[in-house]
Amino acid sequence: MIRRPAVAGMFYDGTEPALRQSITDCFLSPLGPRSLPHSVGRGERRVVGLVCPHAGYVYSGPAAAHSYSVLAEDGIPEVAVILGPNHHGLGEIVAVSVADKWETPLGLVEVDVPTARAIIEYSAYAREDELAHLREHSIEVQIPFLQYIAAVAQSSIRIVPIAIGHMSYPSSRMLVADLGPAIAEALVDRDAVIIASTDLTHYESKARAQFKDNLAIEQILNLDADGLLRVVEENSISMCGATGTAVMLAACKTLGATSARRLAYYTSGDVTGDTRQVVGYAAVAIFTSS
Repeated sequence: MIRRPAVAGMFYDGTEPALRQSITDCFLSPLGPRSLPHSVGRGERRVVGLVCPHAGYVYSGPAAAHSYSVLAEDGIPEVAVILGPNHHGLGEIVAVSVADKWETPLGLVEVDVPTARAIIEYSAYAREDELAHLREHSIEVQIPFLQYIAAVAQSSIRIVPIAIGHMSYPSSRMLVADLGPAIAEALVDRDAVIIASTDLTHYESKARAQFKDNLAIEQILNLDADGLLRVVEENSISMCGATGTAVMLAACKTLGATSARRLAYYTSGDVTGDTRQVVGYAAVAIFTSS
């Protein structure tokens, strides 16, 4: 079973040469790391978690490039668990893809089906489901970046895509307490990274978005999953992937994460010049002490 791309030619370029060039441009962008990624191939794992945005590459690609640059320098992991919000509401509330492969214009990437099934086994919420992924972009847009840095290292990477539906604050807290440890248990002694795909504030003024987003980013930097959910709820922050980010933080802490670093933050207003209604984009890396 192959999951075909849903947003190629929309959120990112639909042909291999154009897509590869656009990712290169994201790394070299003034809003990006301004250099191409370098990788040692497989390395001793320090980066265990990432926050990456998921808008069109012209908007959020440079922020995502910051996260993938740090991951490349740390070494290409064997598996990436990617947690993305389900914007369309299709399928299960926690939908784990067990398709054999996902396709992008850069080729096919394998799903780590045994790890996916282990997460389903360990979690009371996770279900095998492809419908939730059918039209969803939040996970798909991360995969070309993973393919790009893996190619730089002449390596490969497998993925576990998990789409999470919208839920209330109390339900999110319960889910995080279940799914975070389940992912961690499935990844014990694995060379893995957990990627939370999320944009931050949507369609508020740049000043207001910056204020709200800094509140959320502070909780991420503190590795405080519950604090993130609380701040998002109390301040009505329209962070679409808050639950997935909290799950990532909980899983990473269980796996020994001790610190986080903000890599980049800007808004769509910094791209378009229109600061009246913006979307916030952040890149954050989560580290272990080893």
